[in-house]
Amino acid sequence: MTNVVPLETPKPALQPGAQRVGVLLVNLGTPDTADARGVRVYLKEFLSDARVIEDQGLIWKVVLNGIILRTRPRAKARDYLKIWNTEKNESPLKTITRSQGDKLAAALSDRSHVVVDWAMRYGNPSMQSRIEAMIAQGCDRILVVPLYPQYSASTSATVCDEAFRVLARLRNQPTLRVTPPYYVDEAYIEALATSIETHVAALPFKPELIVASFHGMPKSYVEKGDPYQSHCVATTEALRRRLGMDETKLLLTFQSRFGFAEWLQPYTDKTMERLAKEGVRSIAVVTPGFSADCLETLEEIAQENAEIFEEHGGEHFAAIPCLNDSEPGMDVIRTLVLRELQGWI
Repeated sequence: MTNVVPLETPKPALQPGAQRVGVLLVNLGTPDTADARGVRVYLKEFLSDARVIEDQGLIWKVVLNGIILRTRPRAKARDYLKIWNTEKNESPLKTITRSQGDKLAAALSDRSHVVVDWAMRYGNPSMQSRIEAMIAQGCDRILVVPLYPQYSASTSATVCDEAFRVLARLRNQPTLRVTPPYYVDEAYIEALATSIETHVAALPFKPELIVASFHGMPKSYVEKGDPYQSHCVATTEALRRRLGMDETKLLLTFQSRFGFAEWLQPYTDKTMERLAKEGVRSIAVVTPGFSADCLETLEEIAQENAEIFEEHGGEHFAAIPCLNDSEPGMDVIRTLVLRELQGWI
């Protein structure tokens, strides 16, 4: 296995006047601890973002501070404990994102002027701390890589918001680039298809169909112009073409709805119930909108939705892992990064 040089280790000396290029992988975020206090801190930061909850008025503040942050953290902490990486005392999302950063650093190790790091939009390590660390190491150009295949204002845009907030405090700003969404990128679709084929072939049963479950969003956000839903549809259609499936064999659903507003449909949990009641006995679920396994894939899909399917008559359920730091997954990230670094390296 290739040894990865830690970020703190000095890079080889540069020629006079030369500068370094930073590559910052960014994922959504995670609590620092799997207890009510840790989840409360995380949820407060996350749900106080106007990109996530657009109406940050007085009513929402009362609901958030008076109800949600008093009741939800304890329940979500129990969910985190079900998937927690006890060896490292951190969430799988943090473990996997760190590994993605390490493997990308190893892949670019022959370029001494490139610094690779990773951060979380909410929680730690913060984007501010990692951008500041890159600047301290001489990076005058930084490529920010939001690890979201499909663009959404509540994910990709808020990464940009935070990056610019950090730069807004600086007199001498580094030049910034941001990778575009890659929802129909050939490398991404091929990696997803290969992963699905490999995992399905290894199952002790043959799924009657596959459900592609994406994180949900309030319907009103799409009505205001967010392209997220169209990106999810495009990803699913590209996967169908690659796998030779139609809409009856590869279904599109949306999970993780929150609150009382109408979200994008069909809902994943309701689809699990419907399919089982209609006589489907074996399914596999893939989550193409997540670049790394997290609470929403390991607990909500692999546990909660598996239980829903089985409670209503389903017999065989498989949750296909995200691309994570697998070789196909790293091919996607490496391809995306090298493409966007053209002219800089």
